Amino acid sequence: MPDPTLRLALLYGSDRRQRFCDTIAAWAVAHAEAMGGWSIDRLDPATPEGRDGAALERKVREADAFLVVTPEYNHGYPAALKAMIDAVYIPWQAKPVAFISYGGLSRGLCAVEQLRQVFASLHAVPLRDGVSFAHARDQFAADGTLPGGHPAHKAMRLALWRLRWWAGALRQARLLIPYDAAA
Repeated sequence: MPDPTLRLALLYGSDRRQRFCDTIAAWAVAHAEAMGGWSIDRLDPATPEGRDGAALERKVREADAFLVVTPEYNHGYPAALKAMIDAVYIPWQAKPVAFISYGGLSRGLCAVEQLRQVFASLHAVPLRDGVSFAHARDQFAADGTLPGGHPAHKAMRLALWRLRWWAGALRQARLLIPYDAAA
């Protein structure tokens, strides 16, 4: 019987020094850990491992699901995230991807719409459910927490449950029939 723990790769979308990505990623990890059943790897373009193509390929290959935390810069997603995604091809296939985005009034959703197209072209499975923040720095407390009744908590729990469902279903499918068998 396969290990019931699913491997979640958390992709940091920004490599800027003053990035807010760390705060949102820590919040997301806390939710995933509270849910349980995940083994979490971090893919961070601000680290040497996050820029190493072989290390990235290994972590993407080992992952069952992806959670992308991305800011929106000029109605798009950051170049550092593009470089990480483009460094790998086949290991993205038949794996689900959920998004947490942040930005100004657009909530980072322009970046997510572009990322959905990119991941679909890589034969990954972009999910509908995700989390988005307008002016995220104004919503999180200095200690990186959100108020208890904030709607993002419910959205994050839903996104993680959907991600878990797809990750489990697609892992079973990949074990039964390799995705590239028809290629």
